[in-house]
Amino acid sequence: MTLLSRIMRSVLLRPETLFLLCVSLALWSYLYHTDEVKTIVKSSRDAVGKVVEMIQNDEEFSNTWQYRSHSAAVYSIQGRREHMEDRFHILTDTLNKSHPDIYGVFDGHGGQSASEYVKSRLPLMLRQQLQKESSVQSHQSILTQQIFNMDREMLDKLSASYDEAGTTCLVALLSDKQLTVANVGDSRAVLCDKDGNAVQLSHDHKPYQLKERKRIKKAGGFISFNGSWRVQGVLAMSRSLGDYLLKKHNVLISDPDVTTFDLDKLRPQFMILASDGLWDAFSNEEAVHFIKQRLNEPHFGAKSIVLQSFNRGCPDNITVMVVKFKKRAVKAAGQ
Repeated sequence: MTLLSRIMRSVLLRPETLFLLCVSLALWSYLYHTDEVKTIVKSSRDAVGKVVEMIQNDEEFSNTWQYRSHSAAVYSIQGRREHMEDRFHILTDTLNKSHPDIYGVFDGHGGQSASEYVKSRLPLMLRQQLQKESSVQSHQSILTQQIFNMDREMLDKLSASYDEAGTTCLVALLSDKQLTVANVGDSRAVLCDKDGNAVQLSHDHKPYQLKERKRIKKAGGFISFNGSWRVQGVLAMSRSLGDYLLKKHNVLISDPDVTTFDLDKLRPQFMILASDGLWDAFSNEEAVHFIKQRLNEPHFGAKSIVLQSFNRGCPDNITVMVVKFKKRAVKAAGQ
């Protein structure tokens, strides 16, 4: 028996024997289970085809929004989320060029009511104040004050109906020589300068950051890890508009970071304003490089980078706004 066992092992475990066995099994499966094999192959092909078709065909995405003008384009998809909570707004004054253009991206959470409210109200509030003040030096103070006003107004409205929704707020004011960016939350703005380098225009507000963590702890709150660091184990950002329950406990604030940039120095090519759905899939440098190669597309690359983010597995709503800058003359030495 021992000798027989050794002989069987030496025969069955030889590479050529195993190869012939695999070939035999494959032939048997094909000859006697052809229908089942065809069904499996067809089902797999249909599933793959549906994903490809969904990526290529706008109508396959529920709540797909897009916008195009001569200088700005937006592409926004619901993606894999159950609800579409992203919003965006572009407000330009074609009659009075002295007024800055207003660009905004608002990434809602806990429902769409907060992002929808900010989208419909904040750009108009900003426009009214900007029309009263012609000095570009006042843009920072106007943005800060109107964002605070917006938050107070929204908290009164949403808390009255026990609506716990909140939203990020990313707004850019673009005048002839100056760009001012305000941010609350983790939506992000990135610019491509004259040399093709990525310049981050906004500051993400995340609970794990030392400054934010100290502030939350001082207010009596905490952060915990649940897939990502979250305030009170709930919210993955440390600042927002809305979220009245967390504001009630003072662990969340609406203070914006506001920064101004000199366009004559940067001589930018374009800027990207996007919800964190993009930045979960792309670094700043990757996004700038990707868009730079696709500025001649109808959406200036916004549609392509949104679909690529989805293809990389992003589970979130994805909104990308690309704003092209006009070419600026190079100043002569001594000017």
